[in-house]
Amino acid sequence: MKVATITADARAHALKSNKVFAGLPAREIEALAAAAREDACRAREYVFMEGDPAEWLCIVTSGRVRIVRHSRAGKDVVLELLGPGEIFGGVAVIEKRPYPAAAQATEASVILKIPAPLVVALSERHPSVIRELALMIGRRLREAHDSMKSLAGDPVEARLAATLLRLARRDGVRTEAGLTLPFHLTRQSLADMCGTTVETAIRVMSRWTRDGLIADEGARLVVTDAKSLNEIAAGEKEEA
Repeated sequence: MKVATITADARAHALKSNKVFAGLPAREIEALAAAAREDACRAREYVFMEGDPAEWLCIVTSGRVRIVRHSRAGKDVVLELLGPGEIFGGVAVIEKRPYPAAAQATEASVILKIPAPLVVALSERHPSVIRELALMIGRRLREAHDSMKSLAGDPVEARLAATLLRLARRDGVRTEAGLTLPFHLTRQSLADMCGTTVETAIRVMSRWTRDGLIADEGARLVVTDAKSLNEIAAGEKEEA
């Protein structure tokens, strides 16, 4: 991991664009931007490990970061896949406890990092920071709850379809072909998010490609038939 070169103005713009900090006075934004640093991460490089002291609140400036926990069986369980503008590590900073999961770049990424003491002091002066963080965590918890329910009882095809639809609806770009994910989603990452094996993910995705439900355009996955995927996710369509 190396320090990236981003101007203070660019750091301030990134902070102003984030809902957690958008309502702060200009002087607070400037102070945060001056104290913040940016780290450039290679693909598969860790931003922090599970159990590390929470020294930074992090924001994805570019690239993608996955939040992952290691199970007792030695498998990675992907809790979230975060893109530009999304915060991670904030709750651990506020609660002054170790990071509960690891953060790993899935592609070349730049991470804006704000020192924990500044974030804690800021939250005491401006309760809106806590409120916005709580709203963000609430949304992610709802998504995590839905994922856990799916992992507990849904067939693997339903889990894969639901995950693809969630990513496409949240991050997808509308094109003539359908909803195109603006990042490279590996079969391994998809399998980790759905609690299945990479072999199963490859087999199911290959079948969906043949059937015209999805397509690969270069390194980008396209959801071409959201209706059919939605039926599979809801258990309304039987898979062969």
